[in-house]
Amino acid sequence: MDRQRSFSFKSTRSLVFSFTISSLFFLIFFTIWLSKSTPSILQETNFELNKTSLVASLKPLSVQPFSDLTINSSSSDLRSSIFVDTHFREPENISGFASISVMKRKGNESETSEKDRGGVNGSFSTVQESALVPETASVEEKKSRSISTQRIEVQSSENIAEETRGAASQGKNEAPNKEGIRKKKQGPISVANMKTSRNERNKEKSMRECDVTRGRWVYDENYPLYTNSSCPFIDEGFDCVGNGRLDKDYMKWRWQPQDCNISRFNATKILDLIRGKRLVFVGDSINRNQWESMLCMLMGAVKDPKKVYETHGRRITKEKGNYSFKFVDYKCTVEYYVSHFLVHESKARIGSRRVQTLRIDAIDHGSSRWRGADILIFNTAHWWSHFKTKAGINYYQEGNQVHPQLDVSIAFRRALMTWASWVDRHINPRKTRVFFRSSAPSHFRGGQWNSGGQCMDATQPLNETSSAGYSEKNSIVEETIKHMKTPVTFLNITGFSGFRTDGHPSIYGKRPGKRYASSIQDCSHWCLPGVPDTWNEFLSFQLLSKIGSKQGDTF
Repeated sequence: MDRQRSFSFKSTRSLVFSFTISSLFFLIFFTIWLSKSTPSILQETNFELNKTSLVASLKPLSVQPFSDLTINSSSSDLRSSIFVDTHFREPENISGFASISVMKRKGNESETSEKDRGGVNGSFSTVQESALVPETASVEEKKSRSISTQRIEVQSSENIAEETRGAASQGKNEAPNKEGIRKKKQGPISVANMKTSRNERNKEKSMRECDVTRGRWVYDENYPLYTNSSCPFIDEGFDCVGNGRLDKDYMKWRWQPQDCNISRFNATKILDLIRGKRLVFVGDSINRNQWESMLCMLMGAVKDPKKVYETHGRRITKEKGNYSFKFVDYKCTVEYYVSHFLVHESKARIGSRRVQTLRIDAIDHGSSRWRGADILIFNTAHWWSHFKTKAGINYYQEGNQVHPQLDVSIAFRRALMTWASWVDRHINPRKTRVFFRSSAPSHFRGGQWNSGGQCMDATQPLNETSSAGYSEKNSIVEETIKHMKTPVTFLNITGFSGFRTDGHPSIYGKRPGKRYASSIQDCSHWCLPGVPDTWNEFLSFQLLSKIGSKQGDTF
């Protein structure tokens, strides 16, 4: 009886054990079949990428078999988690891991529909945990993980790469590759694209930090940007070719900064920029030199020269000081207003005589014409070196007082303060860009303009400039700008222009029949085409640059 009962018990236990094993195998094969046949598991994985840090938010979940990739829901571990809102597509490698795409998403954001997120690339799904469970896991583990979901934000592709490489080395599972990483609503971001973007940022930074005043003059056959025959606006005093100058090399030099490049002047872009606006130059005859250069450079983009004209019908000469040229197709004007000192040239009575004075406390009376301009380029320096201004005897006036004697540097500083106060009161920086060009060097040798100074023999740039140091006037201008409320960009052209002793008219500032004696030469102004074209290339770079003008910027 006992033997029969024992046999019955063993038989029953054997049957139960066989049934359990059979069921287990059935469930394993059924689970494998189900995972291969369910389309929702085989979707592409989407991740969210930002550049700075890795932040994660999970639903409670613990994946114990992945000892190298532990994920749990405690707040202290959230920042070390990797996978976010993923759904997997069919594996492309033996490890069974799918490629991963990176998406952008705000933390703790609730699920939204694919329509709201912009289609496939904008959708976010949950992880099907069965895709992450290794084949050696039990059926119950697979079932429990197939129900679980997780959400994590990934904000750095570099962190993803580092973490997944560690997972691959420790857990013998291959990490997602960089080719699967994408930005939201954009195409794939390759390593090359990331490097390109980084290079562009570095280039912008280098341009911002580049000192364009350091460099050298390079002979360039692609220059000049225009010719004397193509531009009808060159004043006789700057038309060296028309006045008989035979050597042409002075036109073909281009300034090459040491640490960056400046783009060739693009007349179409500048005209598009000033469409419907006023570009205004204010200053002495050196600023007129630059203004005429700008007119000639812009003419390169004009299809019909007849649609560019002076609004008052004036012909450009040095005798008349105010001009406004209209570019009909662009509805813009390029203007010049003479102001030797930027402050008012006046007269006062001293004893029984009326003498010329300079009101260093009053802005030039023509300043009303400057108001409303969209771009303003100022300068003053040339006339401050003349005998009367340098001597300062009974010349500088403030209010009703004429100073018996005042140092020219003090007078220049007070005049600049008067100009700065006017700009701060009358210029709206949201409408108007303001520039101040530095002093242009002269190259008289053997005397001054009225005492036998000359530069006629110069046909090449100098190898080095004089070691006289930085102009005191430029220092005063920069110091004044720093204390202004209105942003003003300082265009420092002094240093590199100092090499160009070959660029002046010399005896070619007048027609052959009207020339001065050879003892009177012009070594202050510049031939056109010539050095002022480079000043305008600097100006155009600044105007077209995305770098905002800051108070006291020096270009």
